[in-house]
Amino acid sequence: MRVLVAEDHGRVAEAIARGLRRDGIAVDIAEDGEAALYKARVHPYDVVVLDRDLPKLHGDEVCRTLNAEQPETKILMLTAASSLDEMVDGLALGADDYLTKPFRFAELAARVAALGRRSGRVRPTVLEHGDITLDPARHEATRRGEPLDLSPKEFGVLQELMAADGQVVTAEQLLERVWDENVDPFTNTVRMVLVTLRRKLGDPAVIETVRGAGYRM
Repeated sequence: MRVLVAEDHGRVAEAIARGLRRDGIAVDIAEDGEAALYKARVHPYDVVVLDRDLPKLHGDEVCRTLNAEQPETKILMLTAASSLDEMVDGLALGADDYLTKPFRFAELAARVAALGRRSGRVRPTVLEHGDITLDPARHEATRRGEPLDLSPKEFGVLQELMAADGQVVTAEQLLERVWDENVDPFTNTVRMVLVTLRRKLGDPAVIETVRGAGYRM
């Protein structure tokens, strides 16, 4: 899953991003409304965590525009206002959920995960491929019932390959879905993660390299 955090308070944005990344989520940060809208038009985010009171372009306008242009992207609106009228206004603009500040990170993470499961095309709650099972909500993967000790990136790559249901996934698509905007697009990081992921999955091998195209299970 890939998330955009649009928050003008740098420490708050970094804290949210750091926590979500620990859960294996790729996170980008925008410090104002114009940057948030630009990044959302460039990258296919599953969820946008959107502070309502953003500089340059107000969060309400960002929300309204994203809802019109990318209805499949889910929006979690953050605000310091806790009144019912403010909440109703935010949801009326197209936000999918609403969280008032201050908030507990665990609650934000749970809401982001729930919105992520609703974004884009519907995916099974638990993914299965042969004797491999992956539960995104619990962040658990097993093979033959034995837990797999995967890094966040290995887990993300495995999730994308399993969700593709046999279709080829390109290295560019994996970079787009599993890594954030700071990754070097010319790096061999995808290949290196696949090397360690294949080793951890063991035999028989289940990830096929399709020459000149990408990877599939």
